[in-house]
Amino acid sequence: MIYQLIRKNRSYRRFYQEVAIDRIDLEELIDLARLSSSGANLQSLKYIISCEPGKNSLIFPQLKWAGYLADWNGPEEGEKPSAYIVMLLDRNISSNCYWDHGIACQSILLGACEKGLGGCMIASFDKVALRNSLKIPESYEPLLVIALGKPKETVVLEELNDSGSIKYWRDSKGVHHVPKRNLKDLILKL
Repeated sequence: MIYQLIRKNRSYRRFYQEVAIDRIDLEELIDLARLSSSGANLQSLKYIISCEPGKNSLIFPQLKWAGYLADWNGPEEGEKPSAYIVMLLDRNISSNCYWDHGIACQSILLGACEKGLGGCMIASFDKVALRNSLKIPESYEPLLVIALGKPKETVVLEELNDSGSIKYWRDSKGVHHVPKRNLKDLILKL
């Protein structure tokens, strides 16, 4: 079952914007992150929830979407995320988040997938503008933004081809293709 969940849990970048996600669902996803492992058990991550169009409109312009798709500026109106979770490091607890943000984000995204939602972990964003837009105090460092919604695109995994390119791409029908290295190429025989 976890195998299918992980295969289904892709980086979705286009959503049915009109499908709302309520605050309770977002809190349940953050609870999964809360229960996940934490370096030295410091639990230094904090979160800002956004599921209202007005607040979402403060977050969306700060995000950079799909670096390999140079001719695409992100989701169009009607395909934007319907919710966000902004992940922060609480510097009052620690100056180092270790690996916590990756573990927490994976827990959140797997939980979203289980709920029939999809998301995208975004580390490329204008931190200063986001801090200003959301009035984030200096003691919190923005780490990631998780865009969430009901996926409006098909994402397929495929074996890395002979070119060796790991760059994802979209075909003429808008299907998002994600090359993955072969399992045998990942395991060293030492």
